[in-house]
Amino acid sequence: MPEIWFPNLGICIDKLNRTAVSIGGFNLYWYGIFIGIAIVCAVLLVMWEAKRTGQSIDEYLDFGTWAIILSIIGARAYYVIFSWDYYKTDLMKIFAFREGGLAIYGAVITGILCGAVYCFILKKKDFWLMADTVLPSLLLGQAIGRWGNFFNREAFGGYTDGLFAMRYVLEQVGEVPQSVLDKMMTIGGVNYIQVHPTFLYESMWNFAVLIILLVLRKHKQFDGQIGALYLVGYGLGRVWIESLRTDQLLLWNTNIAVSQLLSVVLIAVGLILYIYRRNASKKCAAEM
Repeated sequence: MPEIWFPNLGICIDKLNRTAVSIGGFNLYWYGIFIGIAIVCAVLLVMWEAKRTGQSIDEYLDFGTWAIILSIIGARAYYVIFSWDYYKTDLMKIFAFREGGLAIYGAVITGILCGAVYCFILKKKDFWLMADTVLPSLLLGQAIGRWGNFFNREAFGGYTDGLFAMRYVLEQVGEVPQSVLDKMMTIGGVNYIQVHPTFLYESMWNFAVLIILLVLRKHKQFDGQIGALYLVGYGLGRVWIESLRTDQLLLWNTNIAVSQLLSVVLIAVGLILYIYRRNASKKCAAEM
């Protein structure tokens, strides 16, 4: 029987190992490989956009060198903070990056803060132009990185029998909510759960928003426009996708999904920034 199954699409994957390569007892996981590929692709897109707009590629490489490291730390910190009950009994697990546990919103927030420090304090560079240059690349990185969740058998949603319904072997999955277990099925002696492949939904959503932004940038009217639209577009997708997921990080002592709440904030901030930057641009043009 297959380990992963998309029954309504007729796709069966007989075996999908979390480990890509094992050398001398050291396992290199597909999760880490996809994160690495995502970072490389995002950097290449930033370099391409910087060159296209006549900016210094070296400046962006300089920024990216430390911003990427800090963003990975931020992604881990975000995940640990909202999963503290799991980590508080074994603090060394906080440093077990290869086991997974990176929250993309932690990386996004850290990256934006790094950009603000770099532009407003260190280099006195146009923050809004940098946002337009860098943020679309995050979508590319996010779209690719989500496939690491696929190999890890994580970041899935509740039960569905829709077109994209995905079956995992129950014994290969971590924590599963009772609502999904209630719909468990046994086929050929193998126990399966059937769920929304939310990693796939988010990956495809990110690719779609990225294409829209790449088209719109050719008609950009003011600096900050593409960055603001990134916040709105990505936030809208996450509001929907988080409502499907079963592994939501919750705000302490509540049933509020912190990433869903943050997505709403992102949408609001994006809309405010769009209006603010558009009005500032019009005012500047009128004064010239």
